Amino acid sequence: MTEREIVQRGLYFEEFEVGARYLHRPGRTATEADNVLFTTLTMNTQALHLDAAFSATQEPFRERLMNSMWTLSTMVGASVAQLTQGTLVAQLGLGDIAFPKPLFAGDTLYTESVVTAKRPSGSRPGQGIVEIAHTGRNQDGVVVATASRSVLVHRHPEESAS
Repeated sequence: MTEREIVQRGLYFEEFEVGARYLHRPGRTATEADNVLFTTLTMNTQALHLDAAFSATQEPFRERLMNSMWTLSTMVGASVAQLTQGTLVAQLGLGDIAFPKPLFAGDTLYTESVVTAKRPSGSRPGQGIVEIAHTGRNQDGVVVATASRSVLVHRHPEESAS
């Protein structure tokens, strides 16, 4: 008897459901190390991310803020395993990016994604374009980031062949 093998993957074009809300779990607790490493790797010298003494003097938060690009990257990254792992052809664009509230070290980022539209690619047979709205919330449910994303994904091999 052969055991069935299951490989985790994202969704093929046909499996994306417009209006569906995908909750990506587990959340990701932000750390000071994440903030310092990401900020220095990306050459972002903003003192609000790196300098605790300086940040303590700055209104209104009086503490270091998580780098907003870390928040964006982690929010989008949280969706990969569930939505696009192994089915993504290309990320086509990001837009409508906003950070309505800050994220701090020690906060946990929870991400959800809503499929807002999809259409078969007109120029790439076997592929389709999916529009996704991502929302990041902290552990208290406060929205800390939003972004829209357009991705090119494979169609299901069985659907593409017909």
